[in-house]
Amino acid sequence: MTDTVFIEGLRVDAVIGVHPHERHAPQPLRLDIRLRFDNRAAAASDALADALDYEAVARRLCDYAAGTGFALVETLAERCAALVLEEFAADRVWLKLSKPGALANAAAVGVEIERGRATA
Repeated sequence: MTDTVFIEGLRVDAVIGVHPHERHAPQPLRLDIRLRFDNRAAAASDALADALDYEAVARRLCDYAAGTGFALVETLAERCAALVLEEFAADRVWLKLSKPGALANAAAVGVEIERGRATA
């Protein structure tokens, strides 16, 4: 199976950071997500019930991130990947979490992780 469902540039807001000035208000973060999922049943039935609902995934990740307060983007990325694997039918998730504006001379910083059901 080589099917991928993706979400690019999902804006999530979260209180995140190790510095005191980062702990006062949510910051905009960006998620790029690739989900391994067998799309054949959805393609055959043309039914959302057989698909990986990317709108539901996006909504859940936005809601989750808004309720966190982690210091590290590594922690938020790991928890988001675990959440997707636990709550949705994806077999594997690749996730890039970017923190725009964290460094004055860089567009963004962040992490990329890949997790599967066996390693989640």
